[in-house]
Amino acid sequence: QVQVVESGGGLVQPGGSLRLSCAASRTIFSIRTMGWYRQGPGKEREWVAGFSSAGSTNYADSVKVRVTISTDNAKNTMYLQMDSLKPEDTAVYYCKVVVGGPGSTFAIYWGQGTQVTVSS
Repeated sequence: QVQVVESGGGLVQPGGSLRLSCAASRTIFSIRTMGWYRQGPGKEREWVAGFSSAGSTNYADSVKVRVTISTDNAKNTMYLQMDSLKPEDTAVYYCKVVVGGPGSTFAIYWGQGTQVTVSS
């Protein structure tokens, strides 16, 4: 079992910034991929950003240029830096961790989510 905990959400004005954290209970080196998703009011959960299995970063068109993902391997933590926030960014943000198993098997773990509200 892998524990995944998000933090850093809150209320911010349009144009402001937030940094979300996703802490995993095992080293990032043992994780195949990590990513961020969000679900706004009345919307389906959508992919925001993440690391590929090869380690490269990718971003959804809706947030590219405004967000950056990074990791702190010593803390087993992934970050989502969000700048120039817009009201449409309001959502619950979730961290997704994919852990490899025997052979080509894998397991997916989700955090509980952290609320981001962009409003004046």
